Amino acid sequence: MGDGSVASGATHRATMSSPAGAAAIGTTFAVILSLSFCHLLNDLMQSLVPALYPILKTSYGLSFSQVGLITLAFQFTASMLQPVVGLYTDRHPRPYSLTVGIGLTLVGLLLMSRASAYPAILLAATLIGMGSAIFHPEASRVARMAAGGRYGLAQSLFQVGGNIGSASGPLLAAFVVVPHGQSSIAWFSGAALIAIFVLLQVGSWYARHLTSARPGPRTPAVAVVSATAPRKSALPRRKVIQAVAILVALLFSKNVYSASLSSYYSLYLIDRFHLSVSAAQLYLFAFLVGIVVGTIVGGALADRVGRIPVMWFSILGALPFALILPYANLFWTGVLAVVIAIIIASAFSAILVYAQELLPGRVGLTAGVFYGLAFGLGGLGAAALGRLADLTSISTVYRLTPFLLLLGLLTALLPRHPGRRTP
Repeated sequence: MGDGSVASGATHRATMSSPAGAAAIGTTFAVILSLSFCHLLNDLMQSLVPALYPILKTSYGLSFSQVGLITLAFQFTASMLQPVVGLYTDRHPRPYSLTVGIGLTLVGLLLMSRASAYPAILLAATLIGMGSAIFHPEASRVARMAAGGRYGLAQSLFQVGGNIGSASGPLLAAFVVVPHGQSSIAWFSGAALIAIFVLLQVGSWYARHLTSARPGPRTPAVAVVSATAPRKSALPRRKVIQAVAILVALLFSKNVYSASLSSYYSLYLIDRFHLSVSAAQLYLFAFLVGIVVGTIVGGALADRVGRIPVMWFSILGALPFALILPYANLFWTGVLAVVIAIIIASAFSAILVYAQELLPGRVGLTAGVFYGLAFGLGGLGAAALGRLADLTSISTVYRLTPFLLLLGLLTALLPRHPGRRTP
């Protein structure tokens, strides 16, 4: 653990020592769970896009490349806009911008349900990406404000909501969308309306604590806001840039490989094992449940054993299983995919919190960049892998992509204590 983590833990203990502080932390835990719930609803709506791929591919005669471009449309849009949104809200916090993001996701989802041509599908996917770009950076900031010093746990709880939502999409697609068709995804607009209502309450809490953070006597409200207050990095600029570049490389290896599973896993199972669409969606659901489990475990471990050991385990630990997967039978393919999901998913909270410690006071920008990279790299990877699948086969994709995980060796070059000045 770095100095920043130790200091945050001391702040958490000091805040908890008073009844007012304990009440503030209790309230903020409710805020984190509310954010996690809204993240669940947001990502549930977004996950309906890849869950629709087998239907869209059949209905519109799409190639693997065109399927990959749909992923690129909403993930790359999120990638480009999230850092811009994060940079702006670092300087000008907007408590109610979270509801705007969910609103755009709602519009994109409704358009997707009515789209009758490929360009309309791409436009709908783009709007969903824009909604994600607005929602994630500011929601991550509020989660950190409400963390009480337990930043890894707070980010993992926030992230796991999104993972559960993503895991639910294929399951709902199997039992709702596949039987009733593309137009049935409009039924999930109710999820957006619920999220908007909850986020209005979170926005009100956020606005009150921004007001409480004005100069004056220090209170528990000020303590939670100070988690996102601007500070100068303890490391030299060169070390910070090098560390950020390494984190980007780790995300690249993790997310491009993850894209090969999340975007094409059901198509791979249908192609190789001749499963029905509904059966393949159930396997995809199991894979995404593994991501949920890995996210929770990774966030808790990062607070206890440190960010870097979790990164080592997450990226390199998945390599042997990823190498075996293309040669396994159906049963072991399902098992290996879940194991890989658990191991790989454990890294994201550790990477994000480590980056926030590298760049203190730039929570929105950091969240925007890294959530944006997670979306963008996954989208670019999906498009490139779709083209590779068209030129060769989907099985070839699964034989080649595991070698990307060797980039995890770059973890050895990261500063062990991002909050501590080094020579």
